[in-house]
Amino acid sequence: MSLDEIRKKVIFHNSIDVWIAACTEKNIGWTDTEKYKKFISYLLKNNLNLKAFSLCAHEAGATEQEKTKFADTLSESKDPNAATYTIKLNDATLDVIRKFHLQN
Repeated sequence: MSLDEIRKKVIFHNSIDVWIAACTEKNIGWTDTEKYKKFISYLLKNNLNLKAFSLCAHEAGATEQEKTKFADTLSESKDPNAATYTIKLNDATLDVIRKFHLQN
């Protein structure tokens, strides 16, 4: 699902779903937790208003085994960039997200 598609559903999204949507738009894999941490670091450095919260994989709609494993791996890390955040997907936020250089 693209960023525009998830934005139409609700205004606030969890950062894992945003990460997956951003990767989907770029047609790259999303399961690398180190890349996710770089993504979160980038968002925080760009002063996006992110709010950390505890995310259960089931709350994220994580029925796929891969997504559950990804969320579980992140939850085991003490790195603040491994946290899950809420992100308000407005035009300015989408612009910042899309400027992040995602690599394979």
